[in-house]
Amino acid sequence: MKILLEIQVLRSPWSIQTLYRLFHQCRKTFAPLNLSDYEAIGRCEQEVPEYFNFAGDVLDKWSQIEKERKEPSNPALWWINGKGGERKWSFEELGFESRKVANVLSGPCGLQRGDRIIVILPRIPEWWLLNTACMRTGVVFIPGTTQLTAKDICYRLLASKAKCIVTIDELAPAVDSVASKCQFLKTKLIVSESRRAEWLNFSDLFKAASAVHNCVKTRSQDPMTIYFTSGTTGFPKMVEHSYGSFGLGFFICGRYWMNLTPSDIVWNMSDTGWIKAAIGNVFGPWFQGTCVFVHAMPQFDPKVILNTLCRYPVTTLCSAPTLYRMLVQHDLTRYAFKTLKHCLSGGEPVNPEVMEQWKSQTGLNIYEAYGQTEVGMICGNMKGMKIKPGSLGKAAPPYDVQIIDEKGSVLPPGKEGDIAIKIDAKRPFTFFTRYVDDPVKTASTIRGNFYITGDRGSMDEDGYIWFMGRSDDVIISSGYRIGPFEVESALIEHPAVVESAVVSSPDPIRGEVISDHSSIHEVIVFHSLGSECVLMHKV
Repeated sequence: MKILLEIQVLRSPWSIQTLYRLFHQCRKTFAPLNLSDYEAIGRCEQEVPEYFNFAGDVLDKWSQIEKERKEPSNPALWWINGKGGERKWSFEELGFESRKVANVLSGPCGLQRGDRIIVILPRIPEWWLLNTACMRTGVVFIPGTTQLTAKDICYRLLASKAKCIVTIDELAPAVDSVASKCQFLKTKLIVSESRRAEWLNFSDLFKAASAVHNCVKTRSQDPMTIYFTSGTTGFPKMVEHSYGSFGLGFFICGRYWMNLTPSDIVWNMSDTGWIKAAIGNVFGPWFQGTCVFVHAMPQFDPKVILNTLCRYPVTTLCSAPTLYRMLVQHDLTRYAFKTLKHCLSGGEPVNPEVMEQWKSQTGLNIYEAYGQTEVGMICGNMKGMKIKPGSLGKAAPPYDVQIIDEKGSVLPPGKEGDIAIKIDAKRPFTFFTRYVDDPVKTASTIRGNFYITGDRGSMDEDGYIWFMGRSDDVIISSGYRIGPFEVESALIEHPAVVESAVVSSPDPIRGEVISDHSSIHEVIVFHSLGSECVLMHKV
């Protein structure tokens, strides 16, 4: 195995073999006393703490640093809506307001430690408050994209046994249409200026709530969040992460791939329903004391994005390749990005030609990373590394990534196989805990001494990993994972459809789009699907 990163990038004298050995010797111990300890934990130079809570151990310490040293000078969260609305919170203000929300959850909402809450919100400040408040109360946070349908919401409520759901006006009718089927659902909380029957109003409860709240003491292995992730068969799986895997596990990502410091301002455009929002909008930046910048635009508008980069002091941009494909179609030399210095991408491979066009017009590289909901960042192009356009970069500490065959044997450089992470008897603390209620599926991810990612690729002689595609039929479009089964299930419900099968088709902007092969009363039709499923009826 090659050295994963140049020594100067890692800022450590350790070889990957030493890091990996130390990683599996990590034991639970006391919580670290200062922020620098977390880097040692992330690099496995220090033991994993028995107790850890990101809100209490990290965010509150940044609040304390603000008071004592008057730094960082940037806010913790800087939110705009493009219509003149703007909100800025320091770490102290974030703590104050999230404690109020914690009291809303444990008071009027009736939630206790270990209860589950589904949060379906767009890029609005309340999403960050609820995320942090769940950490403070021990409530398990389950985010969802605002693109969910009533059927999607019903499945998630039933599968997760969530006791509370939080959403906006636009999705409230969908929730109401299925709420009676969800016996575990006790509370509906709406983020709105209007009032709705049988819903608690977030604004009203927030105004009345006390800001006095003691953060719960959570163990590193306690459940913290659950993500629904698509597969090729059946409905989405529930991926459970702990306070250790989610909080501690993302330090390396924020420090080395995102290359963040307290003086940076990062704009990560990920949808709030995906893990990349947690990595790039919560744990990665806030571990480093970095300002999270948010533009609440409902959909990507290249001109709005370009003008925002010119107007606001964003230093780090992070988005799916789709955005870069859209932006390079404009004359970028007309825009002055005075502060932008680091560009990131993930979710799907970036076309080499897009990377070259972006570099030629802006002078900036795109640093790509590869990961998944279950294990976080697997490999990436770190600042200071040589970029090979089209490559996903090298394995990220503490992972030992290899390409293996169906028998679990490591393949030589250049050979295509399964992208896998080497493990010992004990799973790395950065791994997900389990697929909830599915021990068989959880066990199926292991082949011998390897965790199987489900992706195919190869590794060159320098240790760079090259993505070849999914080993299953999952479709990745604009960074979104789309399970064929879910689309086929929706299509087959239409009375005109006899049979349905969906596959992916290449798309110059979104990477892949859904192509539907439906049998409609003896007529076979073929067409591409956009954001909606459009059926061709036999006349």
